[in-house]
Amino acid sequence: MGAIIDSQPAITKGAEQGVPLSQVIRQRLRNAGVRFHANDNIAAHLREGDVDTLQGEVAMHIENALRALVIDVDNDHNTRETAKRVAKMFVREVFSGRYEPPPAVTEFPNIGQLNELTLIGPLRVRSACSHHLCPIMGRAWIGVLPAANSNLPGLSKYARLLNWVMARPQIQEEAVKQIADLLEEKITPDGLAVVMEADHFCMHWRGTKDDGARMVSSVMRGRFLEDPALRREFLALMPDRSQ
Repeated sequence: MGAIIDSQPAITKGAEQGVPLSQVIRQRLRNAGVRFHANDNIAAHLREGDVDTLQGEVAMHIENALRALVIDVDNDHNTRETAKRVAKMFVREVFSGRYEPPPAVTEFPNIGQLNELTLIGPLRVRSACSHHLCPIMGRAWIGVLPAANSNLPGLSKYARLLNWVMARPQIQEEAVKQIADLLEEKITPDGLAVVMEADHFCMHWRGTKDDGARMVSSVMRGRFLEDPALRREFLALMPDRSQ
């Protein structure tokens, strides 16, 4: 992996001298006809060392933003390394779901022909809203009605896949759909349900500053759409969301 570049625009091997790596990657994506919205994953179009170099470029721009806020990053001991820390946090942690490939998922064949409802949750939700990059914190529940040919992932893999989707700047309504799409692709169940409840700090911390508001979103697929009794059973099995 390449070293992080702190003070100069990032360069990638094979790119024109002086062209920032972010610009090179954007061109790759455009050439491939690939969308790169905030909640998209672009890992397939990154090369070895790109993430390290991109992190350095992000740090440079964050330092410029701090200077534009009239913060003395040269002499303030509290913010001297802030740009590097924030760049690492964005690229390696809170937005890592944009740059990392999907997690490996251990799957088991449905040898027992299981066709009963399974509920997984609550699973912890951590993300940031695309509009203000403020935290989104909450919980999610997943209901699965396996088919005879369904794959059965290990229990922890549901959390890993959810975290991979949520580790990007997100909009909750789009996030639950992305999670449902991913699980349908991995499991091919007869029915799938995803419910997410979250606090949005873009409301708590700014704007209306309404710290009591929560947002609940749901996606129902297959039998959960067709069978009201199954839908009621799933919702009844969910732990009380108010706790």
